[in-house]
Amino acid sequence: MPPDLPVGTVTFLFTDVEGSTRLWEQHPEAMRQATARHDELIDRLVARHAGVVVKPRGEGDSRFVVFARASDALAAACAIQRALRAEPWPLPEPLAVRMALHTGEADLRDGDYYGSAVNRCARLRAAAHGGQIVLSGVTASLTRERIPMGAALRSLGTYQLRDVPEPEQIHQLVHPDLRTGFPPLRTPNALPHNLPLQLTSFVGREQEVADARYELLRKGVRLLTLAGPAGTGKTRLALQVAEDALAEFANGVFFVALARLSEPDLLASTIGEAMGVREVPGQPLLHTLRDALQAKEVLLVLDNFEHVM
Repeated sequence: MPPDLPVGTVTFLFTDVEGSTRLWEQHPEAMRQATARHDELIDRLVARHAGVVVKPRGEGDSRFVVFARASDALAAACAIQRALRAEPWPLPEPLAVRMALHTGEADLRDGDYYGSAVNRCARLRAAAHGGQIVLSGVTASLTRERIPMGAALRSLGTYQLRDVPEPEQIHQLVHPDLRTGFPPLRTPNALPHNLPLQLTSFVGREQEVADARYELLRKGVRLLTLAGPAGTGKTRLALQVAEDALAEFANGVFFVALARLSEPDLLASTIGEAMGVREVPGQPLLHTLRDALQAKEVLLVLDNFEHVM
């Protein structure tokens, strides 16, 4: 066990680059330079604030950092985000790095941390947007009296994080040098949707999720089909991609289960029921549905539709 990794109650800082898959696809050489500079800035500022980079967690452009003191973690996150924002990136757009901090006890085994505190920090990071720093309620309480100069904590409200049983009071660090306005957090209860609650965590297949999300959000893409033999997990994959893309569709994400549908004429009413669109007297429901969708940003997940085509 490395002697410099703190034990007991510690504060985790998780980061990653939003939209990195798209940037790697479109600008591979520039991303090599950008991620090298990203790593250099983070590693230097973490060390300056008495933190330790444990290892990348998830994608290669993520960072998993631990601190003995919550105030050091918050100061490091603020310094890193300010440095990233001021950096002249060799890309058409700046790197957008999202950050999350959470304090708790975690088990340290073979140079890595395990436990619910690690999982909660990862879920916090998944809820944030590029350029945003979010904190759990416990970390906000511990750092409220030792906030970096010029900064403040803003309460974003209480949210249900994915796979976390208790709701979390989430705060955002605001600073004059940083962007402050962001879309709603990417949490299951932040935007309209009817996605079924998943009783188990989604483990593995990160690349498939990333690839599907990238294709779904590409400019001009209106339809994305996940095809494969029965039993390969297409529905679970589609639900995960839809949940991860909640913040990208301002008017909601709706799951339409068609497995039990036997009559093609009932397709429009089934979609309308999932979306809460009611039939207008004297007008075909398909026209009502079209009019309701035309001016909105909505993702429809049509599951098992082959037999009603």
